[in-house]
Amino acid sequence: MKLNTISKMLVALCAIMVLGSCNIYKKYQTPTDTPLTAAYAEARSQAPDSAAFGNLLWEDVFTDPLLVNLIETALTNNTSLANARINVEVAQANLKGARLAYLPSVVLAPNGSGSSMAGSDLSWSYTIPAQASWEIDLFGKLLNSKRGAKASLLKSEAYAQAVRSQIISTVATTYYSIAAVREQLQLSRNTAVLWEQTVRTMRDLKEGGRGVTEAAVVQSAANYYSILSSIADLEITLDQLNNTMSLLMNTTPREWEVTSTVELDAPAIVRTGVPMSELAWRPDVAAAEQDLAVAYYATNSARAAFYPGLNITAGGGFTNLLGSVVKNPGEWFYQLAGSLTAPLFSRGQNIARLEATKAQQRQALNNFEYTILSAAAEVSDALTVYEKSLEKSNYLEEQVRNLEKSVEYTQDLMLYSTGSTSYLEVLTAQQGLLSAQINQINTKLSRARSVINLYQALGGGR
Repeated sequence: MKLNTISKMLVALCAIMVLGSCNIYKKYQTPTDTPLTAAYAEARSQAPDSAAFGNLLWEDVFTDPLLVNLIETALTNNTSLANARINVEVAQANLKGARLAYLPSVVLAPNGSGSSMAGSDLSWSYTIPAQASWEIDLFGKLLNSKRGAKASLLKSEAYAQAVRSQIISTVATTYYSIAAVREQLQLSRNTAVLWEQTVRTMRDLKEGGRGVTEAAVVQSAANYYSILSSIADLEITLDQLNNTMSLLMNTTPREWEVTSTVELDAPAIVRTGVPMSELAWRPDVAAAEQDLAVAYYATNSARAAFYPGLNITAGGGFTNLLGSVVKNPGEWFYQLAGSLTAPLFSRGQNIARLEATKAQQRQALNNFEYTILSAAAEVSDALTVYEKSLEKSNYLEEQVRNLEKSVEYTQDLMLYSTGSTSYLEVLTAQQGLLSAQINQINTKLSRARSVINLYQALGGGR
């Protein structure tokens, strides 16, 4: 009667443990507790749209032959991308190790010794044992370790894709930045020549008594030296951009050949909002979700530590040592054992570990949601900049056209009329024209960058 009661208690205890451990066998699923994560989960359940801008091949977005060659070189040589690929190899090795943990471990340890008593012949004994140990994964310890390693691999692959996308975008941005600075340099040098002529003209008018004062001459000279100083700044910027491109190519500093104009158009994009269907396939968003999956499996592993572990060991081999007797030839021997280890008290370490992993899982969820929101903001910013840069370009085109006329008119009035205009009006018109022309080039660069940023923000670069 007493034995029967104990048996029932053990069965009940085992049932409670099995029911309580059901959660540790569950695979990770995208949380749907909030509208944001629910929308993400719905988007991930659908196949990606191959025609979406972010899903286009980078060769279809960047068609400039010089830029294509630079991107291909960077993808081959860049150190950051090479390290990201190595991280994938490390994660693959860890996953392989987690999968092999299901197999038994086998140890072979042959040994031998010789002994002699009272001058007798040396008596040799030997043992050739082999021992196998196998952990039965009753409560998902190995299972969660394997799944966590798989999530880490997916995270590394997503990170490598994010690095690839960033390299493509950085090369393209640097390329068009070099083109813009060179265009600004050419404009500034041409303008410097014209302003130098203005200085000579004003000096001639002063000497000819045409109403131009020494103040006008020195002011125009100051204007001329101002543009020379800006040319020096542009040359420094160009050198820095060339060095940046050299680092991207993983080569020594040099000058890089680029297109002669800053023009990069995006396909027609009309949106009232940022589609989750495109954000869901961004590599950094995918990496953030895999971080959450890793944390989920770490929590499951912490739970599994509260449950017993079952190990089966088997040993056998061949020996000629039977007790204290040496027998030749030897004989085979074997043994089989099993052990069940249940944690009762571990100084609170299991409890602390579970609480810590739960907290880390909440952090991973917060980071995941923030990554989605950040991705949406980046797409929205890029779209706004692209749309407004188009609008701004039209305004600047008209501004430059009118300022060119203004410079021409004021110079003619200064040269061919008396008292109808002043040197200040000429200088103001010249400065305004240069400023508008520089702004026009910067706006074209801003437009090109917005296309690049939008492509990267939508996960482009596959």
